[in-house]
Amino acid sequence: MVCIRGSVFLHTEIPTKRQLEFMDWELGVFFHFGIRTFNEGRRDWDGVPMDPATFNPSAFDAEQWIGTARAGGAKYAVLTAKHHDGFALWPSAFTDYSVKNTPWKNGRGDAVAEFIAACRKYGLKAGLYYSPAQFGSRAMQGKEYDDYFISQISELLTNYGKIDYLWFDGCGSEGHEYDAPRIIAAIRALQPDILIFNMWDPDTRWVGNEEGVAPPDARNVVNGAFLPYECDCKIRPYNWFYSENDADTLRTAENIMGLYDLSVGRGGNLLINIGPDRRGLLPEAD
Repeated sequence: MVCIRGSVFLHTEIPTKRQLEFMDWELGVFFHFGIRTFNEGRRDWDGVPMDPATFNPSAFDAEQWIGTARAGGAKYAVLTAKHHDGFALWPSAFTDYSVKNTPWKNGRGDAVAEFIAACRKYGLKAGLYYSPAQFGSRAMQGKEYDDYFISQISELLTNYGKIDYLWFDGCGSEGHEYDAPRIIAAIRALQPDILIFNMWDPDTRWVGNEEGVAPPDARNVVNGAFLPYECDCKIRPYNWFYSENDADTLRTAENIMGLYDLSVGRGGNLLINIGPDRRGLLPEAD
């Protein structure tokens, strides 16, 4: 899912205050939710169109998600605001492929707003996942694509107050040239205290696998830069998004505690994913 990209900015071995705070977060919950939740069998980069009319989480409740995360000991949460398919969980002005053109709340819903509000209510740090690359109808290149990218990121970093963590998934960006200095300048201007995961001017990095486990020799200094690592994994092993075929694959509590020992116990953070179901709720077993 994640492809590490080189930094275009200078970092040192001395951690920032925000990086040290990030390490104290320790445990986070990842929520993969979007148009793919309602289209069983779709896979990353399969290019198959998914009709926005299918998106209708009639019982959507971000407070249930975040309340559960807090009860489980999490200190932060990350929502897939836009995955590789390009579907925006907020009413973006820069695409028609968003919640504004769905049956959910008659097109007036905003999952990002409800997620951020829930994080604030329960005291969790709020993170937003954004896939820089996407497939589908927006086959843009160069400045046009950078404009679109910056416009959407600006909506996310302007309309919802303080965002603690911006989670960039580099998968699909191989070979794509972004105007990274311009993108980073826009982000840092809008939210100077934000932490960026993985790309261009990262404050944190991917551990290198999706198993929730840090290698025994993992270090938070890489190539002369202090970059604390995060270990992401799924609570159900086969799918990041909800799947009706995952009914009997839930990890046990003992397994999750083992992952905690092998991630946080080795100096990293653990970000464990739950896929909310088509009601817009966490499955009861999860």
